[in-house]
Amino acid sequence: MKTILEVKNMRKSFGEKLVHRDVSFALYEGETLGLLGNSGTGKSVLLRSLIGIENADSGEIYFKNNRIDQLSEEQLFKVRTKISYSFQYNALFDSDNVFENIAYPLFEHTKLSEEEILQKVTQALKEVNLSGVESLLPSDLSGGMQKRAGLARSIILNPDIILYDEPTAGLDPINVENVCDLINKFRAKGISSILCTHDIPAAKKVCDRLIILDEGKVAFTGTVAEFESSNDPVVQKFLMNH
Repeated sequence: MKTILEVKNMRKSFGEKLVHRDVSFALYEGETLGLLGNSGTGKSVLLRSLIGIENADSGEIYFKNNRIDQLSEEQLFKVRTKISYSFQYNALFDSDNVFENIAYPLFEHTKLSEEEILQKVTQALKEVNLSGVESLLPSDLSGGMQKRAGLARSIILNPDIILYDEPTAGLDPINVENVCDLINKFRAKGISSILCTHDIPAAKKVCDRLIILDEGKVAFTGTVAEFESSNDPVVQKFLMNH
């Protein structure tokens, strides 16, 4: 399998608290990789570090064999069009309607005409089963609909990778199922992704492989089947806590 993203020996501290010590892993083209770990293990910090929202203290990050952890903010701008971040709380702009929220990356990163942008937003909303809500404000949407609007924005630039930060958090079972279906739908289109989650059943539904962060390191890597049958103490400890 071809590697699309690779992290080598990442270290990250906040003051005296060491969050990551030599974290290394690879994401393959077209796969969904689950990122598991107890609270405080730095899952979200790791995701944010991949696109320069956080800066690692040391280590290397490669996207399509190009090192990206040393890029300037301006250079990262281009990388972020290809690596999309789906925020835990959707990060929708309260005062903008759904159309404006989803179109925002297109206005920021492309020179498309208004007609082309309209077509793209309409298609993205159709993809997430939200057709016809363009003029509504985020506050007019249910939690599940807000999550899907956020996912529509995450695919609007046709990224190579989507980073999902707790995409099922706070959702009822039906909406969890909807989000899992969308993640699988995006994977079927060839989008690679990393899923940071506490939701083990959801991770099993959508992930090809799972990694567990423990004590600052990647302590387990394996397929869902290997995870389910593992006697590894790290896996057992993680399952006991969930």
